[in-house]
Amino acid sequence: MTEYLVVSAVAGEARYVPGGVPVVVTGVGKTAAAVAVSRALGERDTTELVVLNVGTTGALRDGLSGLFLPSTVINHDVNADAVRAIGLDPQDELPIEGGDGTVLASGDVFVADPDVRARLAERAHLVDMEAYGVVYACRAYGVPVRVVKHVSDSADEAALDWPALVDASAKALGEWVTDHLR
Repeated sequence: MTEYLVVSAVAGEARYVPGGVPVVVTGVGKTAAAVAVSRALGERDTTELVVLNVGTTGALRDGLSGLFLPSTVINHDVNADAVRAIGLDPQDELPIEGGDGTVLASGDVFVADPDVRARLAERAHLVDMEAYGVVYACRAYGVPVRVVKHVSDSADEAALDWPALVDASAKALGEWVTDHLR
């Protein structure tokens, strides 16, 4: 029987996850996410486990709203071309099974600058700060992962209002988890 582990960056994003479902709160950023997920996976039997990474996201393109299940997560703040130039694989793009075709840029930069938003929008639809670390850790452990993101803002100056916007996203994410577990 499939077991689920919900992972979010902050407790507020998982506020409406049904009781009884284990939740790991990672903290902000790719490194914190990778460490927290690795620790959680190392402490449990992962044979039938699926990780559900739920959280808020910024829309990099106008008109995007609602819930998304990205198919690819990219590490947007690594110099992948330079790493490739020295003969190494930066693993800067990771596929996510069961996605909807969207691309999620993930990095340690909180995107609120229009120039950064425009540059990222050339490669991705959405942006967050943890999904790459979550997916990377799950791949290392051989554990399936689904990334479920709800647009909270437009990755511009409005993103600075995130604390006031997270609850609406958390409700939509909690509803998705509830429906998915049925």
